[in-house]
Amino acid sequence: MISIRKATREDAETIIYFQINMAWETEAMKLVPEIVTKGVQSVFEDPSRGQYYIAEDKGRRIASLLITYEWSDWRNCNVWWLQSVYVVPEFRRKGVFKKMYSYIRHLAEEQDIAGLRLYVETRNSTAQKTYEALGMSSGHYSFYEWMRK
Repeated sequence: MISIRKATREDAETIIYFQINMAWETEAMKLVPEIVTKGVQSVFEDPSRGQYYIAEDKGRRIASLLITYEWSDWRNCNVWWLQSVYVVPEFRRKGVFKKMYSYIRHLAEEQDIAGLRLYVETRNSTAQKTYEALGMSSGHYSFYEWMRK
């Protein structure tokens, strides 16, 4: 039985582990654990930065995601960005993200959030198919970025 809940500080170590694994799996990027630790902890210290959610199976943490906020002046309300989505490998393709997405979407509807957005690595066709199956679309925007190393 998979359950979804808001993460607490006690989940930080697991979230850090998930993020380090995700970066390596998706982009072959080695993250600096001390920086990731500070980054995750800062979300718990300052809720304006976002909110983590955890999926559990029989008390075992099996997935996490981060919601961050984008103000939309066009809509006069927030858009939630789903970020840092990670599902433990043996639980993938078993509906864990679908359950998390449904939970978050329900919260968004209750809180009058304009919508949900996420970005995905362009070569990650498995994730793209998952998001499309949930009714999400790639929309009419392209994503550009500049990132310091």
